This record gives sequence, C-alpha cells and structure tokens, in this order.
Amino acid sequence: MFTGIVSDIGTIERVETRGDTRVVVSTDYDTAGIDLGASISCSGVCLTVVDLGVGEDGGPGWFAVDVSGETLSRTAQGQWTEGKRLNLERALRLGDELGGHIVTGHVDGVAEVLGVCPAGDSKRIGFRLPRELAAFVAPKGSVTVDGVSLTVNEVRDEQDGTHFSINVIPHTQSETTLGELEAGQAVNIEIDVLARYLQRMESYRARS
Repeated sequence: MFTGIVSDIGTIERVETRGDTRVVVSTDYDTAGIDLGASISCSGVCLTVVDLGVGEDGGPGWFAVDVSGETLSRTAQGQWTEGKRLNLERALRLGDELGGHIVTGHVDGVAEVLGVCPAGDSKRIGFRLPRELAAFVAPKGSVTVDGVSLTVNEVRDEQDGTHFSINVIPHTQSETTLGELEAGQAVNIEIDVLARYLQRMESYRARS
C-alpha cells in the first residue's frame, strides 16, 4: 500500500532479459535499510525487491526488480528502458502519514499526454484516458499518474476518449518526473480505490 507521495527519483541502470525482465534501479534510498522482498512503487507499479546493493564511496545504492510480461503489457510503453527515470515510493508503514490518497500500485490503464501549458508557476497537463476508465475519474477526485497522487481539475468526454487535466506545482515538478512530461508521452494511471468499490457496488445493485 502506498500514498502517491514520491520520495525519490530512481534511474534504470540496466535491463536484463531472462524469464522475466530484470530491471536494476539506482536510488538515493539507504538500501542497507531495504529488505529483500520489500515492495517499492516504480512510477506507479508495485514491484518486489529481488536484489540490492549499497553505494560505493557515498554513491547511490541500487535495487533490482523482476517485471513480468503481464506488467510490461499493461504499463506505459518505453518505461522499462535504460536511462529512464522512475518515481519511487516505499511501501506505507503503520503510523506513517497518509499525505496523498490510498494507492495500491496496481496500474489500471495507460493515458496519453495531450499537452502541457503554463499556469502561473505551475504546469497544467491534459491527458486522454481509455474509455473503460472514464467513469472512475471525476473533477476534484483523486488519480495517480506515474505513481504521483494528484487532484483532477477538469474532465470532458470527447469522441476520441475522456480528457482530464491536472495542475503540477513547482515542488512536484522538481521532486517527480511529471515536470518532464511532453505531449504524446504515455503514463501509468491508477484510479481511486474508493471509486473502484463504488462502481462495483453500483453494478451489483443494478443486477439485484
């Protein structure tokens, strides 16, 4: 379980193709304090640490995760490549502050960046969402974009899909990869878990 509050930006140092795809990520986390089997959200994808190492001479440490074919097929194209920067968050611990919203690390779909424009010192970013997720995104509701908890500003249903926009303040631009987004890029989307349960309740009620 996560909150969507990014605590580090890692970089993919190496990708190894084997039964699954092994991805090695450099990080400023103190990897001496990470256990094998721990969960880390990598741009919104909950993955299990299968290997790790400490930094040499004060340099960054690293951890490795195995990315299954299923995960590759359901996450943003080009995400699992060398040099790619990832928003990282360690799993929530009992007593931690819930600063964003409840995030599971299970990607529901991939959205496309439609455009980025300035809004004061912030950036306003528009996305096109797959139709099957349209019912789960609402103005002033929560959504997770590449592992970052955000508030939805506006939602419009268009012929080519559902469009929604968010504002990214300067702090979020500098502390996550969202400040680097450009039109045409793909991002991982996780809908609010409460919206998922409400939809299930409505579907069950309609059949009763």
